[in-house]
Amino acid sequence: MDAYHSKAVDEQGYVDWNTEEDAIWRDLFSRQMEVIPGRACTPYLDGLRLLNLSSQRVPQLPEINQVLRDTTGWCVEPVPALINFDRFFNLLANKKFPVATFLRRREEFDYLQEPDFFHEIFGHCAMLTNANFAKFTETYGKLGFAATPKQRAFLARLYWFTIEFGLVKEQGELKIYGGGILSSPGETLYALDDSRAQRRPFDIQTVLRTPYRIDIMQPAYYVLDDISCLFDLSRLDLLSEADLAMEAGLLPPLFQPKETEHA
Repeated sequence: MDAYHSKAVDEQGYVDWNTEEDAIWRDLFSRQMEVIPGRACTPYLDGLRLLNLSSQRVPQLPEINQVLRDTTGWCVEPVPALINFDRFFNLLANKKFPVATFLRRREEFDYLQEPDFFHEIFGHCAMLTNANFAKFTETYGKLGFAATPKQRAFLARLYWFTIEFGLVKEQGELKIYGGGILSSPGETLYALDDSRAQRRPFDIQTVLRTPYRIDIMQPAYYVLDDISCLFDLSRLDLLSEADLAMEAGLLPPLFQPKETEHA
């Protein structure tokens, strides 16, 4: 299958989405709206209401940016399908969330390895209206930009188990805030309801040392006591934490290596 390529963005920030892409967005949006009520955390649902995303067509970047700027000073930045780590961290450090302007094809409706427009907008942008989440993401970008390649490898696990696949407690119940979960109907159900998934208290060193794979349901999720814990995390010396994790080494993986899992 041909690789995905971001669509052109005009001088005003608009993308010429076609009718099939509008239909794909509509179906993705509808399917996800059936499973997130009662499962997504309150800051996410509040942000989704603020964004007021269209259910019938692909949203435009200026519409998203108006809300993000008014709430936390963030914006989304159109990028090619893949960007290097330096640019990724630099964008986050400057309150710009990178968004590739392509939408998955119908034949990859259920799972796409590359983060597409639906994943980035529906999964992440609602949380960027939350001050705690926004501050943590900005700090993460600044630290990542300054980090060595080895430190970045450990920091990547922090991003994975928070921004992408994080869970949080709300009034004694588990809720989802990670965009990788909230843009996937299968993982939205699996993360909270499946007995095979481990749901562990958040511990920075354990998180930094936990291996992950991007192409499976997560064997383990880490749970924050409150979404404000993200702000607390942003005030830690995370590069020193990454160094400590590096010295301790990775924990045993909770999954089989990809090449032997079907043996």
